Amino acid sequence: MSDFKPDFKSGFRPTLRPVLGKKRAIASTAIKLSPLPEGAIIHVLAAPGAADMEVRLRSLAKGDVRAVSPGQWFIVGEEPLSHAEMKAFLAALEPQATGIDQSQGRVRIRIEGRMAERVLAKGTAVDLSIAAFPVGRSATTLIGHIAAHLTRLDGQVFEVIVLRGFAESLWDDLARMSLEFQ
Repeated sequence: MSDFKPDFKSGFRPTLRPVLGKKRAIASTAIKLSPLPEGAIIHVLAAPGAADMEVRLRSLAKGDVRAVSPGQWFIVGEEPLSHAEMKAFLAALEPQATGIDQSQGRVRIRIEGRMAERVLAKGTAVDLSIAAFPVGRSATTLIGHIAAHLTRLDGQVFEVIVLRGFAESLWDDLARMSLEFQ
């Protein structure tokens, strides 16, 4: 959501409120669910036949690279990029790829702990065993009825990226799915 705040030069301008800003981390010895900072998320789409694009993105990126699908990636950073940084990054992608700033349209949630796989398995059909879904692997999936992008960051740590309008609902669903482990 956004609020409109007075800006004496241009009237009113929208200011983004963190959608999960009032949500507190849910933690127990088995599971921890926490909202992540709303930093930068850039969706990169490569031209067909662009070679070694992921390697190039890793060298250019101001954050981590997450595979979305063939020829598509998310660049995820903890800090927002300035207009100049964003413009320079998007220009550096040309002509092999293009990027779309999704920072205000997507939200990240972290789920971790020894029961993280079991909690997520309640809502997705992705095989989350470490053998099938190793560290660094990503998948676009449904968690319940909500489309999400899931990445294993570490052995028992996952990041979920969801469209902003569904973030609160997904948070509530994950909180309910983790109740038995709290």
